[in-house]
Amino acid sequence: MRARAMLLAAMALLIGCRGRPRSSPSDPVEISRVVDSLRPSVERAVGQSFSETPRSAMVSKEEVRRFIMERMEQEFPPVRRAGVEAAYSLLGLLPDTLNLDSLLLAIYSEQVAGYYDPQSRTLYGVHGADPTQLRLILAHELVHALQHESLPLDSILVGGGDGDRTAAAQAVLEGHATLASTAMLSGDPGIVENEEFWNQYREQVLAGQQQMPVFARAPLILRERLIFPYLAGAEFMRWWKRTRGSPLPSLEQLPASTEQVLHPDRYPADRPGRIEFADSSADVMIEETLGELEIHVLLASFIDLVRAAYDAPLGWKADRLRVYQTSGGPALVWYSLWDGEPQAARFHRNAQAGFQDIVKPGYRVDVSRVTHRGGPGVRVVHAPEGWGGWKSVPRIR
Repeated sequence: MRARAMLLAAMALLIGCRGRPRSSPSDPVEISRVVDSLRPSVERAVGQSFSETPRSAMVSKEEVRRFIMERMEQEFPPVRRAGVEAAYSLLGLLPDTLNLDSLLLAIYSEQVAGYYDPQSRTLYGVHGADPTQLRLILAHELVHALQHESLPLDSILVGGGDGDRTAAAQAVLEGHATLASTAMLSGDPGIVENEEFWNQYREQVLAGQQQMPVFARAPLILRERLIFPYLAGAEFMRWWKRTRGSPLPSLEQLPASTEQVLHPDRYPADRPGRIEFADSSADVMIEETLGELEIHVLLASFIDLVRAAYDAPLGWKADRLRVYQTSGGPALVWYSLWDGEPQAARFHRNAQAGFQDIVKPGYRVDVSRVTHRGGPGVRVVHAPEGWGGWKSVPRIR
């Protein structure tokens, strides 16, 4: 659902909609007819047949809103949201005044025409949606329904303390659905390999941000996280199709990091490392991995760029972040490991300059070089001046 309005705008402008319905379906019988009409083309585009036709239903905009709120509560409960807000605030990625709940709900609700729910295995169309958009989105969502027959979408898309790995998996799923639905609706299976078309598609998706006012005003970290699957994920799947032949990675073949998605030459040999904190998890609000994608965004935010650049690999090896609840406010401790000394030194310089500009009143920042198992690393601490952890900063093992 997330940033798909931009995807729809790009596809509609570049390839149009074949067999456009005159009006939007208004009942389950009509939407099931649209799904049935799209099913054979989706199967051909993906190279896989449905074992059974997915269920479908029409819902109101208010029902969509309730669905989004329920899913947010399940996948992003209040404790985790508070931890994310604290972490991103201490990283300088979100302003303290932002109400993340309201913003996420507004973004996810913006211009929704339809969606696939993995938990109920049902395709939903939204009453009143533009018929062209609805047909486009149903083609895209049908690919997700077909993916679900070979991959456990409902568990893949739920983060388990490694948001970077989850983002990489989501990028594969959205990238695959983008390519398949684009090829299907264009009537040309090879169109996604046409570089001129693909460059136009990228430009249209990026320009489409301005058609979504809430999205366009969102902080850089949210915009980049939401658009990443549809651009970088699609690029990765174009590479996958050229080099691997199979239409979709298996569960075991999914990339393990956003680094592998952004730089396919690092797949699969350059596996991400693993870091664990050595101290107690008491008072921990959140523990997460940022990964290549979010570190790129962080570096871009330090110098006020409107978009992050992902062309050059950072040399990221692993990272782990914790936010502790303290009497003086949340305290962030973040360790990152790097492929070599030059990469660690470069990140250390950029982080030192960037964090000094965002240190909060009553807080202190320390950006230090560390060594872990002989490898170069960087430790960032952004915590209240009176925090007891300054005397013995949590370590990793």
